[in-house]
Amino acid sequence: MGIGAASLAVPGCVSFAQQLRGGAAGKRPNILFCLADDWSWPHAGIAGDKVVKTPAFDRVAREGVLFKNAYVSAPSCTPSRGAIVTGQWHWRLEEGGNLWSTLPAKFKVYPDLLEQAGYHIGFTRKGWAPGRDGPGGRKRNPAGPQYKNFQQFLKDRPKGEPFCFWFGSYDPHRGYKWKSGVNSGMKLEDVEVPACLPDSEEVRTDICDYFWEVQRFDREVGELLKVLEENGELENTLVVISGDNGMPFPRCKSNLYDLGTNVPLAVRWPARVKGDRVVEDFISLSDLAPTFLEAAGLKPTPGMTAKSFLNVLTSAKSGRVDPKRDHVLTGKERHVPCQQTGMAGYPMRAIRTHDFLYIRNFKPDRWPAGAPKGYDQPTKIVVSRPLGTHYGYADVNAAPAKSYMLKYRDDPKVKKLFELGFGKRPAEELYDLRKDPAELNNVADRPEYAKVKSKLADDLMAELKVTKDPRVLGKGDAFDKYPYYGAMPGR
Repeated sequence: MGIGAASLAVPGCVSFAQQLRGGAAGKRPNILFCLADDWSWPHAGIAGDKVVKTPAFDRVAREGVLFKNAYVSAPSCTPSRGAIVTGQWHWRLEEGGNLWSTLPAKFKVYPDLLEQAGYHIGFTRKGWAPGRDGPGGRKRNPAGPQYKNFQQFLKDRPKGEPFCFWFGSYDPHRGYKWKSGVNSGMKLEDVEVPACLPDSEEVRTDICDYFWEVQRFDREVGELLKVLEENGELENTLVVISGDNGMPFPRCKSNLYDLGTNVPLAVRWPARVKGDRVVEDFISLSDLAPTFLEAAGLKPTPGMTAKSFLNVLTSAKSGRVDPKRDHVLTGKERHVPCQQTGMAGYPMRAIRTHDFLYIRNFKPDRWPAGAPKGYDQPTKIVVSRPLGTHYGYADVNAAPAKSYMLKYRDDPKVKKLFELGFGKRPAEELYDLRKDPAELNNVADRPEYAKVKSKLADDLMAELKVTKDPRVLGKGDAFDKYPYYGAMPGR
């Protein structure tokens, strides 16, 4: 969590943690971690969305705890997942701080630690990814051995062993089948278009297609829960459902605004966690690693900067539970190499509180969405979507919404949103969430916000220094030099 090395002990919760470590709390829990690929808060039925239906997520949230302020370390698959498995901020992971990288073996991961403690571990589909294991000195994926499916994993489980399983869906990552959402019965008029996107039929259709894949992820999660019920394992399984970063739309994924970093999170564990609660404490998904370890009776490794939130889970309270969890940090290094030249990314860090979002852009001369080079050239990828797609601004996924904004970028209704999504940004951004929850009006230069900005900037830099972020220690250029193992955009 974004509170440095501060202790998170809460009166009334310490004794439970001590019981777990001492083995007095009984049977160790199984752990089922279900991770969607590109899923933003609040796109779930229980979160209030009128279109997308997520009965499995809603069930886990009702019978467990729904977290409104869960944030990823980075709005990019590889570094986000690296932060999750290591329990560290992604900027501490060397090459692992970038997309399509490797995760050096010196960074311990929670699946290995649980396996060493007697857990049966494994994953299916997308574990730590995308990237390569070998260059980092690993012989397998950091998420553990790969299985064809959950049933095979359970079949191979030694009798009596608790398990930790990672279900890594590829949904709702692009590409989408055009009009899959509408053809399933979704109504365009019911879609709430995010304020950072233009309101058009094409954009609404694109959002429905995204929703359709969210629903497919949820259906598969429901199937996993059914398997656990049929095997009598559900009640002693710690079930966690979340996403690795936000929705793949302009000014969302690969950005530090909420639609890029704020993700759904629901946790259910009837044996220890009181259900029907909504918590507003800030949680970083990097906090999952030490939470899983503590639930299993283990201590976090010395290198973990994240903090267990088991105390919050077992507190029985709703709302703001732990006063120390009043903010969270996020950041981004290279997503894809798409600046004008070289292998550079767009480095930034942010601190998010209940009232404000402060972002520090370390290289404001660069393009936050990638350079516009080639944006009028249709890609060579042949897919069924209107208006084509584009190479330019490659940190934004090829998509109908992106293509619409590029095509109509000079339209008065689109122009401002296009600049917000694709244009260059100042070194500092500050958003007053009390007045501007959509984070569209930067007030960093307004005199009345000078004290707020100064404090948030100081708090952010202090924590980055404590966590030895290379970007603030004069070593940040290393991120621009690490290998990129994916396909180069536009080539």
